[in-house]
Amino acid sequence: MTRFATLAVLAALVTAPALAAPVTYTIDASHAQIVFNYDHVGYSTGFGMFSGFGGEVVFDAEAPAASTVSVSFPVRSMLTGWEARFEHFMSPDFFDAAEDEMVTFTSTAVEVTGDNTGKITGDLTLNGVTKSVVLDATLNKSEPYPFPPFEGKPAVGFTATTTVLRSDFNVGAFAPFVSDEVQIQISFEAMATE
Repeated sequence: MTRFATLAVLAALVTAPALAAPVTYTIDASHAQIVFNYDHVGYSTGFGMFSGFGGEVVFDAEAPAASTVSVSFPVRSMLTGWEARFEHFMSPDFFDAAEDEMVTFTSTAVEVTGDNTGKITGDLTLNGVTKSVVLDATLNKSEPYPFPPFEGKPAVGFTATTTVLRSDFNVGAFAPFVSDEVQIQISFEAMATE
């Protein structure tokens, strides 16, 4: 009887589906945007964007809390829609940004909050300062991509939001007239790395 039980357990292990391994995805820069906004003296809302950034997501569908994300992009890739505003943001009043100055985010923890939602804690480095921030993230979709050149390739799409204080990163000029709080929205697609 013991031999039969042992054989049954071994057979079950051999025929059980293997747990899916974590998959590494490369962010598709053509579908990656970070939009930020801030209150300008109570008269208007200012907007800016970073687009075309790169990075990597390691997504573990079996254990989402074990997933990781990292992104980086040059601060001078900021889009404001008005050249004079861009130049002011890059000036010593704000970033005093060199050509090679990078913004980076590297996750340190993921907390699952729902079927497709979570909180991603990570280190944001901006203007030479690193602070921990929390992103409220949503997995929009995880299935093979429908269009060439990635047709049939495993793909994921995420959105996330957070709020940061400019003053935490030494770019708090003109606060509180220009709001210290900056609202951030992130959206990107990523394809499985071959």
